[in-house]
Amino acid sequence: MSAGLGGIDFARVRDRQSQLLAIVLAAAALAYLAWKISESPEQALQFAFNGLSVGAVYALLAMGFTLVYSTVWFFDLYYGAAAAIGAYGVFYLRSGEALGGLYEVNEPLVNVAFAAVVAGVVAWSLREGLYARLRRRHGTRRLILAASLVSAGAGTYAGLVLTRPDEINVLLSPAIGVAVAAVAYLLLQRILRGAVPPGPRLAVAAIAGVLLGGYCALLIADAPGSRLYLSWAVSCLLAGAVALALYRGLYVYMIARARSPLIMLVASLGVLLAMTAATTIVFEAAPRPLPDAFGSDPVVIAGATIKGFNVFTIGVALGGFAGLWLLLKQTSFGKAVRAIGDDEEVAKVVGINTTVVIAVVFFIGAVYAALAGLLSGHDTAIQPRMGLLLLLKGWIASVVGGLGNLYGAIVGGFALGMVEQFGIWDLAGEWREVVSFGVLILFLSFWPKGLIPRK
Repeated sequence: MSAGLGGIDFARVRDRQSQLLAIVLAAAALAYLAWKISESPEQALQFAFNGLSVGAVYALLAMGFTLVYSTVWFFDLYYGAAAAIGAYGVFYLRSGEALGGLYEVNEPLVNVAFAAVVAGVVAWSLREGLYARLRRRHGTRRLILAASLVSAGAGTYAGLVLTRPDEINVLLSPAIGVAVAAVAYLLLQRILRGAVPPGPRLAVAAIAGVLLGGYCALLIADAPGSRLYLSWAVSCLLAGAVALALYRGLYVYMIARARSPLIMLVASLGVLLAMTAATTIVFEAAPRPLPDAFGSDPVVIAGATIKGFNVFTIGVALGGFAGLWLLLKQTSFGKAVRAIGDDEEVAKVVGINTTVVIAVVFFIGAVYAALAGLLSGHDTAIQPRMGLLLLLKGWIASVVGGLGNLYGAIVGGFALGMVEQFGIWDLAGEWREVVSFGVLILFLSFWPKGLIPRK
């Protein structure tokens, strides 16, 4: 009951107190900002830009975290390890370019482990996607044999890419060519539908797809400068593959047996700690640099030092939000995700393959985390425990924006970045974490639903 002694509605009183506190804090923050801007407009612009670039990383983390949490409703702490995989994956593939190859590393066991993960994920995907459709036409043994060969080939291919990172552009060029050809073929089929008869349409789409795919494959193979950016894609895909494998190989069985968010939290914590320890063993605990990406040379604008790469990071966060919004709001997959988030058992009853949909959600969330981790790694040195810190920042941004709300995720990420930067104007950089966790405590105490509560 919300009413207490004397008929006082304590819930309403608490809401009014929270609103009053929000107004007071907002007024104090605006007054502080006005004072500081009047003191040094150039420094204020610098802090604002730094806040946006750091906030973009937090927003990416919060968006992926929100997607996973709003679907399965438990905190998957592997998410922090995914961010570290993104950063260390780039370092692993491009360590020969970091400070002249001083920290070059390539471990056969790491290559074999990731190759096995890729092979397992491909085998499961084939079973879930094609097996059910083709088993009536073809024998079970043939399908199993074909799936085994394809998955083994995919794992071998992934292991070869990891083993020979200096030739990553050459090794990946066939895969990129095939992907481009397939996308071009499907798009042309849709564009020409209704205007061209089926036979000629098929031929035109196939020829154009092959030509475009071959051209892109040759372009990538002859572009050594693309190696760094191809390593971005490989790192993100590996992080997503591990997330999918963890969900399908571990979480599904634990959920069925335990049916407790606490058990899942402890299990994912074990995964995070194990991967952090493995990262420390392979790469050592000392911070490591990533090779310089494009836009690393600073430019002075109105007294503020701005890097093109940081502007790119902000654009990636905005693009990531747009892509996720379109996926969730404009596709049948997004409807399935929302249905599972509302009630997974009902979603099963209406025919949604919840295991596949949730697995894809874990994959996408990990890709966002890995992207945030590698973008952060290009701005600061990477170290094994970075995953835990990025996990916490993504969680704080989600709480600030509103847990389970995609709009709140991007707003909370940028808001946290700005508060962090302006909060340490007169303090040392080490106070940044104090500011972040102070904001978390404030929101959990007075505005637990965040800036944009989930409806």
